[in-house]
Amino acid sequence: MNLRGRNKVNPNFNMSSMTDIVFLLLIFFMLTSTLVTVSAIDVLLPKAGGTTENKKSVAVTITNQSLYYIDKTKVSEGNLETELLKQVGSDKAKTVVIRGDKDVPYKNVMKIIDIANRNKLKMILAVKAN
Repeated sequence: MNLRGRNKVNPNFNMSSMTDIVFLLLIFFMLTSTLVTVSAIDVLLPKAGGTTENKKSVAVTITNQSLYYIDKTKVSEGNLETELLKQVGSDKAKTVVIRGDKDVPYKNVMKIIDIANRNKLKMILAVKAN
C-alpha cells in the first residue's frame, strides 16, 4: 500500500516578487529625495523676535553702498580680513556680528562669512527685532 500524499509542497522560495518590491522602494526613495532638495529652495526667512547680548563681539557693518565698517572704523574690502583678525586678536571666543543692510548683495555678506569660516570664528547675523 502506498501511504504517501499526493500533494507535495515545494520547499523553494520564489525571490522575484521580493526583488520587485525592493526595486520599487528604491525608486520611490530616489524620487522623493530629489523632491525634498528641490522644495528647500523656496524659503521665506523669518524676522527675529529675541535679542542677543554678547560683550565679546566685533561688529562688521556693510552699508547699502557696499562700504565695510569694523566697529565704526571704515575698512577697505582688501584689508577686511587683516583688520578683522586684528580686532579679534588672540581671543577666539569673540563673536563676529555681521550687520548687513537689507539691500546689500548676498555676495558681500558671504565674504565676511568666508573670512570667519577660514579663521574658525563664531559669527552671528544681526536682524531687526519685531
